Amino acid sequence: MKKFLRNFLDYSVYVFVRVFICSVQCVPLDVCRRVSELLAILFGDVLKVRGKLVDDNLAHAFPEKSAKERRRLTRKMWEHLFLMVAEVAHAQRSLNELNWFRHVTIENGRELFSALQEDRPIILITAHFGNFEIGGFLLGLLGYPTFSVARRLDNPYLDKFIGEFRGRTGQVIIDKNTGYEEILAVLEHKGIMAFLADQSAGRKGAWVKFFGRPASAYKAMALMSLQYDAPIFVCYAIRQDGVPLKFCMKMVAKLDPRELPEGISTVQQITQWHVSRLEEQVRLAPDQYWWLHNRWKTYGKKFAADWGKN
Repeated sequence: MKKFLRNFLDYSVYVFVRVFICSVQCVPLDVCRRVSELLAILFGDVLKVRGKLVDDNLAHAFPEKSAKERRRLTRKMWEHLFLMVAEVAHAQRSLNELNWFRHVTIENGRELFSALQEDRPIILITAHFGNFEIGGFLLGLLGYPTFSVARRLDNPYLDKFIGEFRGRTGQVIIDKNTGYEEILAVLEHKGIMAFLADQSAGRKGAWVKFFGRPASAYKAMALMSLQYDAPIFVCYAIRQDGVPLKFCMKMVAKLDPRELPEGISTVQQITQWHVSRLEEQVRLAPDQYWWLHNRWKTYGKKFAADWGKN
C-alpha cells in the first residue's frame, strides 16, 4: 500500500507539471514575462522564500549594495528563474536547426568549435547561471551533443520527462551518484562532458574562493582534464536585455593541460581558476544567478583546517 501511494503521488505531481507546462506553452512569452514579474514579487517580497539565505549570499558577494538594492536583485533573480522555466517549455517548439540564430548570438566561439573538431575530449564548465538548459539544448542543435552530470529526481516520471527534453537534441544525462564509470568512458571516447561547477563538494572538495568566501568545489574536472588531456572551456548562455528566449552564448576562458599558464599546474590551482572565471561572469549579470543555492557551506574545525592548508 505504501508503494502504491508513493507511486500515485509521484504520478499526480507529474500530471500537474505536464498540465502546467502545456499551459505555459499556450501562453505567449511576453505574457510569461509579465507573470514572472508578478510571481517574483510574491516569492521574493511577500513569501520571502529562502529570503534569509539569499540576502546573506548577496550581502557577502556584494557588500557595497544596500538592503534596498539586494531586495531588488532578489526580485530580479526570482523573475529570471520563473522566466527560465517558460523558456525551457517554449524552446522545444520555438528553437530548431533553421531558426536558432534568431534566438542565440554566439560570441567568441571560434576556439571552442575548433576544439570540438579535434580528436580530444572536451570539458565544458558552467554554473547555475543564465539558462544553462538552453546551452546544452543549443549545442545539440548545432551537432555537438553533450554528456551532462545531474542528480536523478526522486520522482521517476518527472525524471523521465525532463530527461526527454534534455535528450531531444542528443544530450545525455549521467547520474551524479552512480555515473563515474560512464563519465570516464565518455572522456576515453573523446566525447564532450558538461558540468555545473558551482555545487558544494562537501568535506572532500577543494576549498577555493568564490566571491571572497571559502567554498568547497569538486576536484573531478581538474583531475579529468589532466588525466585525459582534455581542455577545459568555461561557457555560459545568458538572456540578453531581459528578452525571453533571446540569449548570448559565450566561451569566456580556456585552459589546455598541454599549455598550462604559469602558476597553474595543480588540481587545486586549476579548480580555483575555473571557479574564478565563473565568478567574473556572474558579476556581469548577478540577477541571472541562483542566489537561493546554498553554495557556501562550512564544516567547523575540519573546514578551518582544510582552508588553512589552501
